Amino acid sequence: MIARSPVALVTGGRRGIGRGIAYALADAGFDLVINDIEFDAATSATLEAIAARGRRAKFVLGDIAAIESHDAMLDQVWSLFGTLDVLVNNAGVQVKVRGDMLETAPESYDRLLDTNLRGTFFLTQKVARRMLAEQREADAPPRAIVTISSVNAAIVGPSRAEYCISKAGLTMMTQLYAERLAGDDIMCHEVRPGIIETDMTKPAKARYDKLIAEGLTPIKRWGQPADIGKTVAALATRALPFNTGAAFYVDGGMHMKVL
Repeated sequence: MIARSPVALVTGGRRGIGRGIAYALADAGFDLVINDIEFDAATSATLEAIAARGRRAKFVLGDIAAIESHDAMLDQVWSLFGTLDVLVNNAGVQVKVRGDMLETAPESYDRLLDTNLRGTFFLTQKVARRMLAEQREADAPPRAIVTISSVNAAIVGPSRAEYCISKAGLTMMTQLYAERLAGDDIMCHEVRPGIIETDMTKPAKARYDKLIAEGLTPIKRWGQPADIGKTVAALATRALPFNTGAAFYVDGGMHMKVL
C-alpha cells in the first residue's frame, strides 16, 4: 500500500515568501492548503503553479488575526484532505510607516502584534490540538510546525519597533511549542529571513541595493522566496531529524558580527 501524500497549510501563501514556500513543499511531494486574506490573480497563479507540479492545491480564505474564525478555517482545512501534517506560520504584516519608536502609535502596535504574534500563537494552538486528537496511521508523514519570523527577531530596528517585538515573540513561541510537542513527535522550527525580494520589500529596493553593495550581507545578493522555501521544505520533511526549537537564519550571513 502506498503511503499517502503529506499535507501542509501555508498561511499568507498566495504570493511572496509564502508562495516560495508552497512551491518548495509541492516539489517535495506535499499537497497544499493556501490561506490568505483575499483571493486574487496572484492566488490563482500560485494554485495553478502548484497543480503544474503535480500536487493538489486548495485555498481557504481567512485572516489569522481574527482568532474567533480559526475553528471555521481549520474545519475547512481538515475537510479538504482529511488531515494536516505541517503548519507553516508565514502570514504577517509590516509597519505601514517607519519612524521614531517614541512616536509609535498603539494602533500600529496592536495591528502588528494581533497578526504576527497573537494570531499566530492561537492558530498554532488550534492546529496542535487537532493534530494531537488525530489517530495516526503507522506510516504517516512526519509532523512539523514551521514559523517564519525575521532577522529582526534578534537585530534591532528602532524605526519599526512593533515589528521587531512581534517577531522576537515568535522565537519564544516556537521554543514553547517545541518543548510541549516534541513528546508527540511534532517538531517546531523558526526560520528568520533576511532581505528577501518580494512585493513587501519593493518600496525599499534602492535602499537595500545600496546596503547590500556596501557589505550588509557577506553573500552579496537579495534573498529569494525560493531560498526560504527550500529551508522550510528541509524542515518539513525532517531532513534535519535531531532538531526542534531552533532558529534558522536565511539571510546571506547578515546576522553575523564581524570585526
